[in-house]
Amino acid sequence: MTDTLAPAAQHPARPGEFAPIDIGPLEVWPPVVLAPMAGVTNAPFRTLCRRYGAGLYVNQMITARAIVEGHRKSLELAAFAPDESPRSIQLYGTEPYSIGEAARRLVDSQGVDHIDMNFGCPMKKVTRHGGGAALPWKRSLYRSIVQAAVAAAGDVPVTVKFRVGIDDDAITFLDAGRIAEDEGCRAVALHARTANQLYSGSADWSRIAQLKAAVTSIPVLGNGDIWEADDALRMMRETGADGVVVGRGCLGRPWIFGDLANVFDGRPVAPRPDLGQVLDGMVEHAELLCEWMGEPHGIRDFRKHTGWYLKGFPTGNEVRRVLNRVGSLAEMREVVAGLDRTLPFPEGGMRMVRGHHGSPKDVHLPEGWLDDRDGAVALPKGAEQLVSGG
Repeated sequence: MTDTLAPAAQHPARPGEFAPIDIGPLEVWPPVVLAPMAGVTNAPFRTLCRRYGAGLYVNQMITARAIVEGHRKSLELAAFAPDESPRSIQLYGTEPYSIGEAARRLVDSQGVDHIDMNFGCPMKKVTRHGGGAALPWKRSLYRSIVQAAVAAAGDVPVTVKFRVGIDDDAITFLDAGRIAEDEGCRAVALHARTANQLYSGSADWSRIAQLKAAVTSIPVLGNGDIWEADDALRMMRETGADGVVVGRGCLGRPWIFGDLANVFDGRPVAPRPDLGQVLDGMVEHAELLCEWMGEPHGIRDFRKHTGWYLKGFPTGNEVRRVLNRVGSLAEMREVVAGLDRTLPFPEGGMRMVRGHHGSPKDVHLPEGWLDDRDGAVALPKGAEQLVSGG
């Protein structure tokens, strides 16, 4: 397992040490993917991250049924910036028809260039319906869903992301990887935790190495505890993974993609930003959101990012409280103008946990879910959720 508190040594890649990820016709360099995160990886955030460095930037999770039924909120979440390329999106569903139809519509109407499929969500509202990290336990159902997506997407590459398993007694990742490979997926990504772990403890990178040994004809990507650029290099060197997926590590730290671009091209990372530079990034992020959503909605959407950007800086609770209540860009600019821009980046600030955390919890599953891995599946009512975004 990795030690999430270990200092980052920053050892840039050697010439030719790593290669681009080939995901069907897409060549991804550096070999870095932005993990879909509900309410975070919208078009403004993807635009901001892309300014720091190249890679593959995935839109947030969209529910297949919502796409099929034309659900307005979901279609808004599925939107891309006009100049965004490639267009990558994550799709969630629990039965083959809606997955296939949604994939077809995303390709034909939205012009997507890549579809990722979510088989890793550990949240109760998803697993209790047999979705997310619960679904690969049902191998036949999982296979049929993957088949439907690949067939409907045509030449557009389909990938899958999953977890190690439901818990230590219900491990699914090797079967999930092999089935995805057999059915024509172009890459697989493993979050090296079980659903039971949620986001607690350390990701077990040895599982990524096991998956890489089992899945040999398509790229294998690793996810979990990429807090600094050097973590990505260590993961790939230790596991043989073909690339990394970055989730919580970029919250309030979008410049990590610039660090990743540097180390994969053999350069050291840039000096850590002082508070002034972080505040400039905050304001730019808020401006992009307001331009995309309109100012009232955009500034409200930005509030959750405030704590991530300021994590570790001694700005005080009152400043955070005020920023969490600002109602306009002008008000936000006024608050940040009063802060000491010379404050240095906090020691260990990149490794401070942001986003989901907490303790392991029992995974909520449909009744009798674990009884039979290969038999017919009767999904509970509500399994095909309408609202997207996680």
